[in-house]
Amino acid sequence: MERLYEITFRDPPEPQESTPIPLVRVQADEQADIDISGDAFDFVRSIRVYHIQYRQHENRDGDCNRSDSTQLGSYGVQGDYRWTRSNVGQVPAASGLSIPNGCGSYFYRSVFVCPPSAPMAQI
Repeated sequence: MERLYEITFRDPPEPQESTPIPLVRVQADEQADIDISGDAFDFVRSIRVYHIQYRQHENRDGDCNRSDSTQLGSYGVQGDYRWTRSNVGQVPAASGLSIPNGCGSYFYRSVFVCPPSAPMAQI
C-alpha cells in the first residue's frame, strides 16, 4: 500500500486548462449507418418489441376502469427504430399476459421481444 501511495502522490499531474468539447449531433436523420433492406437482414426487420402496460380495477361505483398503453417497437428498412401504439389484443400469447375475466384488480407491465410469427394472446 505504501508503494501505491508513493507512486500516486509522488509527482501529481499538473492541472491543465480544458477546452470545451463541441457537441456533435449523432444520427440526426434517425437512420442507421448501413442499409438493412437486403434479405440477409430480414431477421432484424422481423424483431418486435412489445412494451406492455395494462391495468384494470373496479371503482367505487362498480365501473370497470381499464388502461392500456401498450407500444410496439420495430426496425425499418434503414435500421431506424420506432415505437407505435398497440394494444394487449396484439400481444403474443408467450408474453405471459393473462387478463382475468370480469374486472378483478390486475396490473401487468413488461417488455417482450419476439418474432412477428408468434401466436397472439387470447383476450
